[in-house]
Amino acid sequence: MKGHLRPRGKRSFELKFDAGRDPFTGQRKIQYVSFRGTKREAQTKLAELIASVAQGSHVEPSKATVADFARARVDQWEASGAISGRTAQRYRQLVENQIAPHLGDKALQKLSRLDVEGWHTTLRNSGLAARTIGHAHRVLSKALGDAEIDGAVAKNVCKLQRAPKVPDTDKAIVQDVPGLVDKLRADRLYVPAMLALFAGLRLGEVLALRWSRVDLDRGVIKIREALESTKAHGVRFKEPKSRAGRRDITLPEILVDALREHRKAALELRMKLGAGRLPDDALLFANLAGGPLQPSNVSSDWGEVAERIGEPDVTFHALRHTHASQLISEGVDIVTISKRLGHAKPSVTLAIYAHVFRTDDRKAAAAINAALAVS
Repeated sequence: MKGHLRPRGKRSFELKFDAGRDPFTGQRKIQYVSFRGTKREAQTKLAELIASVAQGSHVEPSKATVADFARARVDQWEASGAISGRTAQRYRQLVENQIAPHLGDKALQKLSRLDVEGWHTTLRNSGLAARTIGHAHRVLSKALGDAEIDGAVAKNVCKLQRAPKVPDTDKAIVQDVPGLVDKLRADRLYVPAMLALFAGLRLGEVLALRWSRVDLDRGVIKIREALESTKAHGVRFKEPKSRAGRRDITLPEILVDALREHRKAALELRMKLGAGRLPDDALLFANLAGGPLQPSNVSSDWGEVAERIGEPDVTFHALRHTHASQLISEGVDIVTISKRLGHAKPSVTLAIYAHVFRTDDRKAAAAINAALAVS
């Protein structure tokens, strides 16, 4: 029996059909689907269901909602190590704040492209930045991609409806680098800021840096881990996301000098406290007990510093963007920049800083002028 139609009311039918064999038990699977409409429409629907089984595109009915499925996938990604604890925390924020309130109660299998399109419009009209909408879209798309692979949905509708385009505007970067350095020189966040500004380090990399990985004579630092903070695990050290994150960075003289002064100050403080020599594995930036600082606290402290020195729009991460922009404007090749920043591949760097390349192509014109110049 491939299929059978049974009336349940004047315009109601039960569609019964053979859904193939269970891949684990080998037993035949019989599916029942309720349908409202005319008998001809019910016959057409039954034929479609039977055809979908034959083509391998049939999806068994499920009452799972979008929110429940997305939450479960984030939990699984974190448990399997596919994403870090910090990333999982961010994904959960996107699920709870951007996905669940608008699409959460929708049945996963009934989610349509129009639903996704309307969701984007709602988020945009609420004042949410296009970049944040894009992040939420990618989380939902990743979850739906898993659902499609496992046969829980027929297709990933997020692939049919793209997220809003992010405006191609400059990131908030430091316009007057020497001026910023002068303003920060007496501040306790001076050295952390210099590591971001002149070595391109992320905040987590700055706070995980140990003296054993700093060679001031050669002017090189080794990045081998980063610090992250999550609600589930608290503050912890982790390896870089990719092999490219494990890198050696050559330091400019201004940074070498700043680190020498910082080490000298740390040694003097330990002498006053009677703590003895500075251990090789000691953190460059630690609390009084020698443990790691809370990244969110440092980020908050930086916000106060930036406000005080007249740079309220410059986040700590913007110092890293400033470093990248400086390298680009000086004509450093993209492969070198990508390695210095710890990106997995140059295409990542190009995607993030494409606007900088487009707004500063004067060297290209100068090169052509030089090539055509008659000596």
